[in-house]
Amino acid sequence: MRGTALRAPRVRVKYRGRRVTTVYSIDRLVGEARRLAADYRRATGKTLPVTAEIAVQDAIRLLGLKPAENSAAGYDAIRERAGRNERVQVKGRAIFDDSKTGHRLGQLKLEQPWDYVVLVLMDENYEPVEIHEADREVLVETLNDPSASKRTARGMISVARFKIIGRMLWTREHGLEDDGIWDNSSAR
Repeated sequence: MRGTALRAPRVRVKYRGRRVTTVYSIDRLVGEARRLAADYRRATGKTLPVTAEIAVQDAIRLLGLKPAENSAAGYDAIRERAGRNERVQVKGRAIFDDSKTGHRLGQLKLEQPWDYVVLVLMDENYEPVEIHEADREVLVETLNDPSASKRTARGMISVARFKIIGRMLWTREHGLEDDGIWDNSSAR
């Protein structure tokens, strides 16, 4: 019975402005990357560099954002609010040991155009736990504070400091925090 083998259905998806044909949805691929990264870390003690892309997909899915067509432009997603497109840079951090302190975000590129930074905090299985947001003005002010550390002057900020100056958008336990800031009826 040649030629009668079952074939997986092909799915056409639009991802960052490109049409892609795959047998998997983006969510399924990200789920598999999440599982592989967690298994790899448990087996080797090392991390795979997938946190950033997983964080972007989680922010898009959980907050109802639209993917940016070109992430090289300095932002990863777009939020539509009050008839305006806001550019959102997404950062991710997997926290493997809650007892350790000093977790930091990757460097913020202040020369790039973006309006907000969204921080996706993940557990040891690369599953989202919390999502926080800080706007550009507050971040620039914090990073330019003369009393701040040299790391801060290079565009780096700790997770703890980000949580202090930002606001909670989403938690695993409660979903979207309803403070009137986000209008994501399609994400609920």
